[in-house]
Amino acid sequence: MFFKEQYQLIKDVAEDIYYHPELGYKEQRTKENIIRFLKEVDPDVDIEHFSTTGFKTTLGPEEGDTHIAFIAELDAVYAPSHMYADKETGAAHNCGHYTQVGIALAIYRYYVKTNASKNWKNKISFIFVPAEEYLDLAYRDALIEQGTITHYGGKPELMKLGVFDDIDLAICVHAIGGEFDNRTVNVNCDLAGFLYKKYTFKGKATHAGFDPFSSKNAYSMSTVFNTAVGLMRQQLDEKEHVRINPIVMGSDMSTNVVPNEITVGTDLRTKTVDYLKEAAAKLDDAAKGSAIALQGDVGTHTQMGYLPFIQNRYLSTFVQAVFDNFSEIDEIDNESFISAAGDIGDLSYMIPCIQIGYSGFTGTIHGDNFIDVDPEFIYSIFPEFVAEVLENIDENVDKEKLYKRSYSEYLSVINQIVDGSN
Repeated sequence: MFFKEQYQLIKDVAEDIYYHPELGYKEQRTKENIIRFLKEVDPDVDIEHFSTTGFKTTLGPEEGDTHIAFIAELDAVYAPSHMYADKETGAAHNCGHYTQVGIALAIYRYYVKTNASKNWKNKISFIFVPAEEYLDLAYRDALIEQGTITHYGGKPELMKLGVFDDIDLAICVHAIGGEFDNRTVNVNCDLAGFLYKKYTFKGKATHAGFDPFSSKNAYSMSTVFNTAVGLMRQQLDEKEHVRINPIVMGSDMSTNVVPNEITVGTDLRTKTVDYLKEAAAKLDDAAKGSAIALQGDVGTHTQMGYLPFIQNRYLSTFVQAVFDNFSEIDEIDNESFISAAGDIGDLSYMIPCIQIGYSGFTGTIHGDNFIDVDPEFIYSIFPEFVAEVLENIDENVDKEKLYKRSYSEYLSVINQIVDGSN
């Protein structure tokens, strides 16, 4: 009943975020409104700030044996053609992060107002994370050059800052793409990992009419490369769900000059880290061969995206157990994989993580028409479900079945991937 009574309040907060989207590391208005809400719920709330717009607050006993994190993401996508995009920045909430915030606030308010946290064995921190989406890279490059951040993604940045050092496990939630006839949740939906590759093809410029014969056409090299990528797809392991999407990046070409430099950028997604390295080597060879075929050269730059996300099957059992006794959700989807990626993959290397999916949307996720259509489910029923999952974990989790790795171990893994792909 509590979640139904606060439904309109939570919906209003979430929709305000939806209509005022902000890109990663810029979520100032979003942060201010969330903190205002938290203080209205608990005037004595203790808030820890980090990483430009990130922050957290904690409930439960200080002496708790296990520390649980519930994570909500603050940022929007860059999608200027979306129906509710910010006209100045192009930001749009067509990934559903605004609903994550609403869900987090619904659960937090329930725990505080009912004093439920007084009976917990363990602590739960509500962590609001910036910059999950891998975009607006020029701005983030500037932040890195200034020393403001180290990582493009918010969760790796928080890992670096030590925010997760005393956290034992993390629970995330995320909108499920696509439409469903029934109210649905999903578990064990693993995600791909990805690299971001740039290939700069270098040739020799000449007058395109007078002397094309002594030129070395960099644009033609990039065309050969794109053809090679298309033909190499049959040599890529299907079970790895490889995705490659090359684009020609900024170029200053003229029709009367044979171009001597063209940069092609692409992401490279695979299901596993090992195959990410293997596929990157194939892609590099295709670029080198394309340049050599037309007597040119190519420079390669590799930028780490996110690690693959393998959901923790032990933690997912707590979700299944709650679903089995929860009458207001119709279906649970188990054991799926999609080639989308998220920085939850990086955090899952360090500590066990799950991401519970929820339906209630129409349109294409990251598309121009994405919006929620079942707000009652999203802001009332699903938060109650997740609150029960968190309580089930608090009551029954076996710390011996969890794992923990350090940030330095994480750095070693991603550096091996990048160094082996240049």
